[in-house]
Amino acid sequence: MTSEPRLSLQSLPKVDRVIEDPRVKLLLERHGRTLVVDELRRYLDRLRHTLLEQPATDCPPYDALVEDFVREAEYTLLPTLRRCVNAAGIVLHTALGRAPFAEEAQTALQEAVLGYSTLQVNLESGKRGDRHAHVEELLKYLTGAESAIVVNNNAAATLLILNTLAEGREVVISRGELVEIGGSFRIPDVLRRSGASLVEVGTTNRTHLRDYAGAITERTGVLMKVHQSNYRIIGFTSEVPIGELATLAHERNLVAVDDVGSGAIVDLSRWHLPKEPVVRESVAAGADLVCFSGDKLIGGPQCGIVVGKKDLIDRLKRNQLTRALRCDKMTYAVLAATLRLFLDEDTLLARHPVLRMLTMPEGEIEARARQLSGKLEPMLTAHGTLAVERDTSEAGSGSLAGFALRTWVVRVIIHGVTAETVGRRLRQEEVPVIARISDDAITLDCRTISDGEIPCIVKAVASILRTM
Repeated sequence: MTSEPRLSLQSLPKVDRVIEDPRVKLLLERHGRTLVVDELRRYLDRLRHTLLEQPATDCPPYDALVEDFVREAEYTLLPTLRRCVNAAGIVLHTALGRAPFAEEAQTALQEAVLGYSTLQVNLESGKRGDRHAHVEELLKYLTGAESAIVVNNNAAATLLILNTLAEGREVVISRGELVEIGGSFRIPDVLRRSGASLVEVGTTNRTHLRDYAGAITERTGVLMKVHQSNYRIIGFTSEVPIGELATLAHERNLVAVDDVGSGAIVDLSRWHLPKEPVVRESVAAGADLVCFSGDKLIGGPQCGIVVGKKDLIDRLKRNQLTRALRCDKMTYAVLAATLRLFLDEDTLLARHPVLRMLTMPEGEIEARARQLSGKLEPMLTAHGTLAVERDTSEAGSGSLAGFALRTWVVRVIIHGVTAETVGRRLRQEEVPVIARISDDAITLDCRTISDGEIPCIVKAVASILRTM
């Protein structure tokens, strides 16, 4: 080791000295001694390694070193799961937790976790109750079904249905409905995991009732329809409505299952959005079981919901898989509060965050974009450019596939810094800002930004500019 690196290494402060610094003591109060000391040792080790590998590098002055450590530790020690700003314009963003909860659902969640809860107790008898009861009556009322069950997501719902009703038997599905959703979840794969055998009928673009009828054998257990949530087949196409499929199933003493995907409780076309399968309509058409997601168009927590005939739902409840797939008190609390919003359609749009964002008027989005631009413009005068422009958003999570929602965005360019770098810095804020990048500019979509989140974006951009 040469004398220069040795002198630099000698300038590194001891752990004990840094820990006693008032600035670091604030970290200790927030995160505890063990985490902070471990993080400090890692920080000093990295700096020591740099000084050894790069002899010409000087050890930073003590104050600068502490400030740098505190800034880095504040970010590193933050919880990895925390609130963020969705400026990407995808309303149901899977990576960002999909549906933001309504205020009523947030209140119900807080109530459920304050202490013990009445998750599975019958308050009348004092004996063990049924956790499904917290949402079953609501689901029956909203869908017209005889009974309901909730599991931890729609993939689990599909697995439970097929394992219960078709293990060792055949399930007939159209080739045009063998969907794959995010995370490489594929209908054929989950079907095999259930213990059932897949029978494909029809072609990718056209399937007829006679195709299903011709595939039925003594081993057939279920005729299944799956909504093409995240893609569309257009042109020369044909598919069998669930009503016709259910009639055929009942004629042959089989079960008709309809996986409607995003789970529309109300008809979205009333707000000039594309029509998604409405659960009540599927039940009325004769489907024995209908399954769908709770965290998409319903706007609730991650869960899979199955509604339908009581005798079949009772069989699902008795399946041993149900315990492995069941939901906790937080899911039931949020789902019940969210479902109650649909009981009053006059106030639904105002109280339901997902439907509110999907139906938000362009003028309201433009006004928010200009408000955000007005806050950012003085800061960027000498450091970058911005523009308020029309663009498009999307529903996300396989909902309203291929439908573009007209929106307004604020496009930001900071001179001398790539959009990728700015995007990364925005994500590294205490309240991360998730934006999209297009044409080397940060694009902030104001459809999914609330007025209350504008200060978070302004603070994040100001932080980036201070360190340029």
